[in-house]
Amino acid sequence: MANYSHAGDHTILQNVSPLATFLKLTSLGFIIGVGVVGNLLISILLVKDKSLHRAPYYFLLDLCASDILRSAICFPFVFTSVKNGSAWTYGTLTCKVIAFLGVLSCFHTAFMLFCVSVTRYLAIAHHRFYTKRLTFWTCLAVICMVWTLSVAMAFPPVLDVGTYSFIREEDQCTFQHRSFRANDSLGFMLLLALILLATQLVYLKLIFFVHDRRKMKPVQFVPAVSQNWTFHGPGASGQAAANWLAGFGRGPTPPTLLGIRQNSNAAGRRRLLVLDEFKTEKRISRMFYIMTFFFLALWGPYLVACYWRVFARGPVVPGGYLTAAVWMSFAQAGVNPFICIFSNRELRRCFSTTLLYCRKSRLPREPYCVI
Repeated sequence: MANYSHAGDHTILQNVSPLATFLKLTSLGFIIGVGVVGNLLISILLVKDKSLHRAPYYFLLDLCASDILRSAICFPFVFTSVKNGSAWTYGTLTCKVIAFLGVLSCFHTAFMLFCVSVTRYLAIAHHRFYTKRLTFWTCLAVICMVWTLSVAMAFPPVLDVGTYSFIREEDQCTFQHRSFRANDSLGFMLLLALILLATQLVYLKLIFFVHDRRKMKPVQFVPAVSQNWTFHGPGASGQAAANWLAGFGRGPTPPTLLGIRQNSNAAGRRRLLVLDEFKTEKRISRMFYIMTFFFLALWGPYLVACYWRVFARGPVVPGGYLTAAVWMSFAQAGVNPFICIFSNRELRRCFSTTLLYCRKSRLPREPYCVI
């Protein structure tokens, strides 16, 4: 089967073999299934389990909704175009709507991952401010802001600014990348690259922050002064805490013990709440950074192909490279559920107890108080 494909200012003859078409349809069908079912299961888990109703998981729910939108609405049209021999049969308006939704999802994910990186830095570097300020309504405001910015980025091409059109060699409706002298989409690609770079810089700053805190000097304990077993002096609070743990405490809780989990049956397992929260926030930050890394890795080759078509004068993008780059960008919509399950212990536990009903695997929750 031979089709003529138009890419910017170049027209080439593209040979599409039945095997290549079969591989495209099979892989895209798998991506659609995983993207819809996987993200839908994660969304149900985040909504159903009340222990996940907090700041980082609100953003994860929004990311899942964006991937479901792209997988359920945009990819079936790509599937149909591949099945019809890389041809678009739905009209110009439908092409613009599908292209708008695809670009909207891409920019939304990029903007949201950047906002998540900032909140991850606040959660570890300024945890008290993070816990007080990042409420449900703050998260909702951030989500609305991200969707507004994404619409502002994706809507102008509908009005023929960086025209949306069907690109036959990509089997999808998207930006028509022409030479940079007659191109309107270069600014959109530059902004997307800057967002991804800024996100990496925020995580790099977070890594440096955690690394510097590991080099902090250990606490120097100062012995307390005792007069008739009445301790006073710089080390008095530490001695009072020791007496309290030994069962000889009298009066209010010593300042050193404020925030310790209270469980009389498991005195040997008492841990500082701040340390538990820090480890939890570190695990969540690791999960979101893996998402950001895969977003960059899967969209990077396609961005290179876009810049290639904008700035290159002579050779066109090789067909094999462009096809692989486009399908890698499609795969990004279905990779997040695997990242959530395999990199987040809390989500695995909630998944097994809430959706699989494995009640025996649920760990008992220790009551705690923070004064």
